Amino acid sequence: MSVTPQLLRDFFDRHRNTVLVEVTETKGSTPREAGAWMLVAPDAEIGTIGGGQLEFLSIARAREAVASGEAAAALDIPLGPEIGQCCGGRVAIGMRAVDDDVARILRARAETEYAARTHVYVFGAGHVGNALGQALSLLPFRTLLVDNRAAEIARVPPGVEAKHVPVQEALVREAPPASCFVVLTHDHGLDFLIASEALLRNDALYVGMIGSKTKRATFKSWLSDMGHDIALMDRLTMPIGGADVKDKRPEVIAALTAAEIVRAVAKN
Repeated sequence: MSVTPQLLRDFFDRHRNTVLVEVTETKGSTPREAGAWMLVAPDAEIGTIGGGQLEFLSIARAREAVASGEAAAALDIPLGPEIGQCCGGRVAIGMRAVDDDVARILRARAETEYAARTHVYVFGAGHVGNALGQALSLLPFRTLLVDNRAAEIARVPPGVEAKHVPVQEALVREAPPASCFVVLTHDHGLDFLIASEALLRNDALYVGMIGSKTKRATFKSWLSDMGHDIALMDRLTMPIGGADVKDKRPEVIAALTAAEIVRAVAKN
C-alpha cells in the first residue's frame, strides 16, 4: 500500500522503536531510485525500497539495529547471484534510528509528497467504487472517494480519503489541475452532472464513466440539450476499464480502470 500521511501517523502511533531505511545511492540497474525509503519496526514495516533479497537483507539489518540500539548503519549491496538477484546494479542503503526530529522530517516529507500526487476523484462508493478505491490505494495517487450517502461512505477502504458531500459536482470545480475523475454513482442524472463538469475542465487527465453504449448515447444527447459541445465526448472514457474484457465483477472493473488511469497520468 502506498504510504499516506495518515498511514505514517498510524505506524508511528503503533511502533515506538523504528529505523528509517533509505536508498542513498544506486549504480546500474536497480529496483528503486535513490530516495526510496521504508520504516522498519521489530514486527512490522511500511514502505518499500524495491522488494526481493535487497529488501529482505535491509529489513533484517534494520531489526538488528533496533534490537542493539544502533543510531546508524549502512549496507552496500551488489544485485547479483550472491543474493539471488540479477539486476546487475548496486545499491547503497543508509539506516538511522527514528527520533523525534527524524519523525518530524518524515511526516513533513510525506505531507509534501502526498499533496503533489495526482488527485483521483471516484464518485460513487458502491461496490465498484470501493473496489476501485482499494485498487488505487496501492498506487501513488491521492484518491478521494465521494458519495452523498453516509452508509456507503462509511465503508471507504484504508488509504483512501472519504468525502461525504451533498453536492458532488462542486468538488470537480474545486479539484486541482491535472486531476482524474471516475464517475459511477447510483444515479444516472448525477453521473451526467459530474461527468459534464469534469469534461468542461480542459486540464483533466482522465474522465471516465461507468455505463453502456445506450448510456453513452443518452449522455451525448443530454450534453447537446444542455448546450454543450458534443465533441466533449471525445475525452470521455466509457465504459471504464474497456469493452474487450466482459467480466463485470467489481474487482475486475477496478483493476482495468486503475490501469487506464495509470496510463493516462503517465502520458502527461
